[in-house]
Amino acid sequence: MSVTLGEEIMLLSLDDESGAAKDRQAAGWAVAGGILLELVLAGRLSVDGGRLSVTDRTPTGAALLDERLGLIDAWAAKKSKPPKVTDWLTRDHGKAVEATTESLRARGLVSEEQRRVLGVFPVRRYPEADGATEAELRERLASVVLHGTDPDDRTAGLVALIHAAKLHRLAFPEVPAREVKPRMEKIAEGQWAGDDVRTAIRNMQAAMVAVTVATTAVVTA
Repeated sequence: MSVTLGEEIMLLSLDDESGAAKDRQAAGWAVAGGILLELVLAGRLSVDGGRLSVTDRTPTGAALLDERLGLIDAWAAKKSKPPKVTDWLTRDHGKAVEATTESLRARGLVSEEQRRVLGVFPVRRYPEADGATEAELRERLASVVLHGTDPDDRTAGLVALIHAAKLHRLAFPEVPAREVKPRMEKIAEGQWAGDDVRTAIRNMQAAMVAVTVATTAVVTA
C-alpha cells in the first residue's frame, strides 16, 4: 500500500537532517487524525456526528492501519454507544505517532538514531533516509494548493488535516501561512467531492479543531 495520510504528516513534521519532530503536539493530533481518515476513506470506519463506528473489520493490508483498526474496534466495543472521535484522538495520538514513525522506519524512509540531550537524557531521532517520497508529497501539495490543481480525495483530506491543525508552516515552510490558508480552506470544504468523502473530511476536520483548541486552552490556562 502507498504511504498513508498519517505517515505523510509525520514525514512533513520530521526535520530531514536532525530527525527531530517539529510542531510536535499539533502534528501528533494530525497524525492520529490522518490514520482515522484513511480508515474512513477505506470503508473500515464511519464518522457521523463526531462519533466513530467500525463498519468493516477486513484488513486493509497496511500494518499501521490494521493495528489501529483493531485497537479502535476493541475500545469501541466497551462503549454503550459509538465513541467520540475526539476521545479516541486524545487517547491514541501519542501512541499513533510512535507507531507511525516505526512504520516509516520499517519502510526505509527514515532511519533511527539514539542520542543524549545534555549528555544525560536518551532521545530518539528519525532523520530522512530516502527523500523521494517526501519530495513527491511536497510536489503534490504544491500542485493543489499553490497551482490550483484539483485534488484527489486523499490529498484533499491531507490538506484539510494540515489546515485544521495549523501546520501550514510544515507543508509550505517558504510561503507565508496567509497566502495558503484561503486555498487550503477551499479544498477542505470539498465542494468538488462526493457526499460521503466531504462528510468524512468535515467530521475529521471538526474533531481536529476541537482537540487543538482544547489543548491550547489547557496550555495557556
